[in-house]
Amino acid sequence: MSRSTGTFTPRPSRRAAMAGIGAGLIATPWIARAQGETIRIGFPTPLTGPFAAEARDQVRSAELAVKLINDKGGVAGRKVELLVRDDKLNAGEAATRTLELIEKDKAHAIVGALSSAVQLAVNEVTRARGVIYVSISQSDTINEAKDFSRFTFHEALNPHMTTAAVAKHTFKAGAKVAYLVADYAYGHEMLRGFKRAQAAIGAQGVGEILHPFGAADYSTFMPRLRAMRPDILCICNFGRDQANAIKQAVDFGMKQQMKIVVPVLLHNQRLAIGPDAFAGVVGGANYYWGLERTIASAKAFNDAFRAAHAGAVPTDYGAYGFTGVYSLLLAMQAAGGTDTDKVVTALEALKYDIAKGPQSYRTCDHQSVQSVLVLESKKKADMQGDTDLFTVLAEEPGSEAALRSCAELGFPA
Repeated sequence: MSRSTGTFTPRPSRRAAMAGIGAGLIATPWIARAQGETIRIGFPTPLTGPFAAEARDQVRSAELAVKLINDKGGVAGRKVELLVRDDKLNAGEAATRTLELIEKDKAHAIVGALSSAVQLAVNEVTRARGVIYVSISQSDTINEAKDFSRFTFHEALNPHMTTAAVAKHTFKAGAKVAYLVADYAYGHEMLRGFKRAQAAIGAQGVGEILHPFGAADYSTFMPRLRAMRPDILCICNFGRDQANAIKQAVDFGMKQQMKIVVPVLLHNQRLAIGPDAFAGVVGGANYYWGLERTIASAKAFNDAFRAAHAGAVPTDYGAYGFTGVYSLLLAMQAAGGTDTDKVVTALEALKYDIAKGPQSYRTCDHQSVQSVLVLESKKKADMQGDTDLFTVLAEEPGSEAALRSCAELGFPA
């Protein structure tokens, strides 16, 4: 199989190729039915709960990917349908919805999830049934041999990648670092990543505090964090937790005493809280619309999104919905359909540039090798328009050297 360049060129359908043959097609009507069957992509994501804003963006961008493919003729002449389901940010619910998508809705593949624990539940269902799953949520665990399957592809960044990039541009040798961490898989993986980077750089950890998922009040934690006298405060949480924690840290005057750093600087949470609280906060990101100034595929993605959504720009987690679905459909195009083995092979060979520059899937763990952005939130005075949220401090290029090694993940040499 030749490698795909990511350029989408639909093949003519078998129906079209056989036009005029007539009698042969009538003699085998099942060919026409199979050829015209809609390709169904299951898409579980938490439409309700504290990650709902990011989930809605995932859906909007995933729908755009499907529209663009269908507008070009579909995949091998077959139209694509996105089957969105609310996983309610619950692993059991996600497993149930995924099983229904596979068994009842006959989904050809699954893309989605927005939580470390939830995506692992989805992955358990898909790998048991031999169905391709493209995860678009950060996780280190899903890359490890014990949770991996040949059907599992991780299109999102992972905590190792984001924390290493952010620490590179914020930590210094001898700097004192304190951590406020959500007490679940995402928070723990981000903490592990930061501490690994901290040790490599020569910074010093001065303490860590765990907080429950969905906490509304952080006031009891702030005096304890301040007493640690850190140079840097790393807030490792997600969704509304990030917004609430940063706002309350600012209310307690923490920014006057320390630099606030997050592993993932969330577009929607910055919009929700406003520029004053977030000003100067540094974090990582998979995508920012401002990439259009230097990357042609980002400009094309942004323009298509603007056209579909009254001039709005896509967000970071929205971009995951787009790249996760689009890369899968490019592989299906290269494979000539939905045969699982052929699509797996095509994904493993895929070289794609559809929103942010070159990407590809590493062979051992199917992690997407891609750039990591390091962003700083702008002050209101520095913004040129409502969407001018961040300054790009750095764009760390995609490289296998930025990933944990295959051996460390448990794969044979």
